[in-house]
Amino acid sequence: MQHIASVLATTLLLTPTLMGAAAPATITTGTLLGEMSDLGGLARWPEPVFQTIQFSSYDRRSTSAEAPGWFSNADGFGREPIPGFLRVLREPGDGRPGLYLLAEVNQPGAIVRGWSAGMGGVLRVQLDPTENTAPVWEGPGYDFLARRSVHYFKSGGLDLEAGDAFVQQDADYLPMPFAEGLRVTWEGNLNELHFYHLQVRLYPRGTQVRTFDPQQDLREFGKQLRTTIAALTHPGVTAETGEPTRLEGDLAPGANWTWTSENQGPGAVRELRLQLAAEAPDVALRGCLLRLSFDGSQRPQVEAPVGDFFGSGPGVNPLSSLPFSVAPDGTMTCRFVMPFERSVRLELVNQTQAAVRVEGSIRISPWEWNDRSLQFHAKWRADHDLLGGAGVIDLPYLVAIGRGVFVGCAAMIMNPSGVPTAGGNWWGEGDEKFLVDGETTPSTFGTGSEDYFNYSWSRPDLFDHPFCGQPLDSGPDTSGYVSNHRFQMLDAIPFEQSLAAFLELWTHRRTPGLSYARIAYCYARPGLVDDHRGLMPSDLRIPALPERPPVAAGGANGATIHPAERLHPEAKGGTMEIVPFPLATRLQVVQWTAQKGDTLMLQLPVEQDGRYAIHLVAAHTPDGAIVRVRIDGQALVLGNGSENVTLRSAHATRVLNVNFRPVELKAGTRELTLECLEPGRIGLDYLWVKGP
Repeated sequence: MQHIASVLATTLLLTPTLMGAAAPATITTGTLLGEMSDLGGLARWPEPVFQTIQFSSYDRRSTSAEAPGWFSNADGFGREPIPGFLRVLREPGDGRPGLYLLAEVNQPGAIVRGWSAGMGGVLRVQLDPTENTAPVWEGPGYDFLARRSVHYFKSGGLDLEAGDAFVQQDADYLPMPFAEGLRVTWEGNLNELHFYHLQVRLYPRGTQVRTFDPQQDLREFGKQLRTTIAALTHPGVTAETGEPTRLEGDLAPGANWTWTSENQGPGAVRELRLQLAAEAPDVALRGCLLRLSFDGSQRPQVEAPVGDFFGSGPGVNPLSSLPFSVAPDGTMTCRFVMPFERSVRLELVNQTQAAVRVEGSIRISPWEWNDRSLQFHAKWRADHDLLGGAGVIDLPYLVAIGRGVFVGCAAMIMNPSGVPTAGGNWWGEGDEKFLVDGETTPSTFGTGSEDYFNYSWSRPDLFDHPFCGQPLDSGPDTSGYVSNHRFQMLDAIPFEQSLAAFLELWTHRRTPGLSYARIAYCYARPGLVDDHRGLMPSDLRIPALPERPPVAAGGANGATIHPAERLHPEAKGGTMEIVPFPLATRLQVVQWTAQKGDTLMLQLPVEQDGRYAIHLVAAHTPDGAIVRVRIDGQALVLGNGSENVTLRSAHATRVLNVNFRPVELKAGTRELTLECLEPGRIGLDYLWVKGP
């Protein structure tokens, strides 16, 4: 990575014309805060130009695509064959941990993102380092990489919440500019966890940058901090958005519907809002194709299924981010700014077998088109029926030739694993690899798919933030349908000649029938050439989850599987039936619709005396019930100490593990009872039990 940084710095020095004629303003913490929510700024070639690199704990045996070790994966768990740092500054010994160089930059720049899955030790961060430069940070690695804004706001006496705006899952986006350089070291035990990402902008030498000073900057830019927090957490219409033009139409099967801007001349789409109505909304959102063509291009710059374009695929999965919002009623909003020099054409193509009604609006406002203006691109692709676990492969998100800026992507996965736990059914062990301007070793090389999307440990929980989210995870854990997205503002990746963006497909186990759809978002000067092929009707389908019998592997290794209908369920009160359920592992559940006080009894066989952990795999639905579970009259307790099991979800229907604390059981048939505490539906898939 040190070699890459020096090459990039040289490239910047050789291309001053890209900076434009005007002298660059001084870059400060305040100007970077302004960029965090400036969607219009993304639509112009950056001035001053910068390049984005990532220091990370990726496996150093990975060097280039055709060299041994390209898919090596020792990247922060400990005991790596090669330490995941730039250099070893001091070998461990004499009772002292090792000292390692994590990052080194010798030119102006800025820290724009940190991430960690858990890094102890002592991280020391020096801005404009000299022998006598005091660290701006000296403390636990995770606290800086994933929570530094919390620390700085608190120590500066600021009454600000860092969550959501700056802290986004396991990432922190508080910018830290530096005028002359950066040096980051880590002192710790290599045998302990040390996952890290540190994304840094590099500016050309001579760029005026004011170095981050926590005491001065937090006071001086306090108002800007509040403005940024508000803009990121409550995005919406601004003064420059323009008046809405209504969009509405009816699409018969196979038909298309178009809208073209009336005013021929420079402008920019500031907001696009769509809502589809159909007998099967999920099918319509995947099967209706959205195309946007700027300035008469016969090759649309945007081509994607409607729902997936907004990051909500498949189906309606509510989310709130800076560029996209999806409401529970299916109203989808895009705020990416889309400039054009002459015209914009919007086309919807109904590739489904049913009629679709479209309603929405588009807002266009004036735009000064010049040689820095960029067109918006969003291209979706899908690989259905993959064989996960048959070897690691690099899945392309975008391969492009031209000048542009990569600003994010989203993944839509159908993972038909029968393992009930993320340890065993995880689809995203693979790393991101972004090769800029002909690189052979990526200047952005990650440590896992979830790490790129800002979370860690393949967590199945739903979340959304201004720059990242997981609006869909149907379960159990990370099997079923999963959707992740990340948008890159300060950490956008400019490219002058080319970009090749890949994420590895690496599943924990052999998984046939996996589907991996994805969309990449970028801006580019007119004339960009990419690897996108036109989408076919066969692409625009939601692969159905197959029956996937539960497998006692991964985190469930050694468990005994008990399908719910085989445990002789008997209801006292309410109604019980076996019903189809497409998200369940065997495509059906024992459904019990109950009122308060009703009970459902199951007969659970136990082979021998011992201590057992009981896990209930059950549907979680908007009309789900709240229950208490007992075995032989003894209440089972959740990990948080509660006896109440909530089988309700705000919007999504999911099939999730309910994990109880271990209990002592005697051999024989034990009576497991569910008591309804608040009325609703209960859908039981199966139990898995781990014992002695």
